Amino acid sequence: MPQNLPISDPAPIFDHFRGNFATELLTAAVAHFGLFGRLATEGPTPFETLRQSLGLEQRPMQVLTTALKAMNLLQDQAGELALTELAQTHLVPGTPFDVGDYIGLMADNPGVKAMVERLQSNRPAGSGDSEGPGVAYIYREGMVSAMDGDASARHFTMALAARARNVAPVLAQAWPLPTAKRLLDVGGGSGLYAIAYLLAHPYLEAVVWDRPEVLKVAAELARQSGVESRLVLTPGDMFSDPVPEGCDVHLVSNVLHDWDIPECCKLINRLVPALAPGGQLLVHDVFLNDTLDGPLPIALYSAALFSLTEGRAYSAAEYRTWLNSAGLETSRQIVPTLVSCGVLAATKPA
Repeated sequence: MPQNLPISDPAPIFDHFRGNFATELLTAAVAHFGLFGRLATEGPTPFETLRQSLGLEQRPMQVLTTALKAMNLLQDQAGELALTELAQTHLVPGTPFDVGDYIGLMADNPGVKAMVERLQSNRPAGSGDSEGPGVAYIYREGMVSAMDGDASARHFTMALAARARNVAPVLAQAWPLPTAKRLLDVGGGSGLYAIAYLLAHPYLEAVVWDRPEVLKVAAELARQSGVESRLVLTPGDMFSDPVPEGCDVHLVSNVLHDWDIPECCKLINRLVPALAPGGQLLVHDVFLNDTLDGPLPIALYSAALFSLTEGRAYSAAEYRTWLNSAGLETSRQIVPTLVSCGVLAATKPA
């Protein structure tokens, strides 16, 4: 069934929306961590050595240095982190053309201070306050989550659906499933990705697997789209409940970036046994460069993910490592969709 496709890619709007993270990360590096002065004194430094001297864990250090490399302020030099000419000239304290004090004017900005706290604690917003609203975009047993409440779960699910309304029909067109029989939409939220595939393939069936509060929205949107008879809504926790079986395609769209590496590997390894032989696991997400030095819009989105979830943006090389380790064969190409996303396909040997 033909679907309406957006006539433009809203990626620039999302890029502008995330621009504050450039300010927050740069100011944190200059005014709170003294990173550029440290590297000017010590010279090129291994990632791990610098990470330990800054007192940061792996995930926040990767988010910070990826963004600074994407800004052309840090570079890899024989496997070590070093200043670029731009940073050496303008961000080393005491040098003739240093602008660090200007950057430091934002040091007490609430957003900057919140970013510094998150970098130092390696915890997303709301995760440390048992009385607060909790972490908006993720669910973890024992943690207060906005996805537990009926009204808040609907609010956040519909907010994320705004992006999916643009991207989902493009995904279904860019990566068609002409021979697939049953699709599992893992952590499918609003169900819009599964719905787009059902509209594109009239003989396809689909399962959306997510939290029960979220699935109420998916049920509503499925009825509006007229595909409710081919869509099964299965409540569950993707990290602990049995994976729905009998599906020859597993779609993991904008899910893995919410989680740290151990959880990503755990989820992939849970999905593979339930995937039909010869079936596909589709990672639909944003992708950093394999060298973890950009692109800048994805590096800033990674900072947004870091701030709101337990994850970050990953590279195709990282995803391929996890998928291959789980026994899947990965495609060489990433097929683009919209909003800087693309599809990386992995196949389970028959």
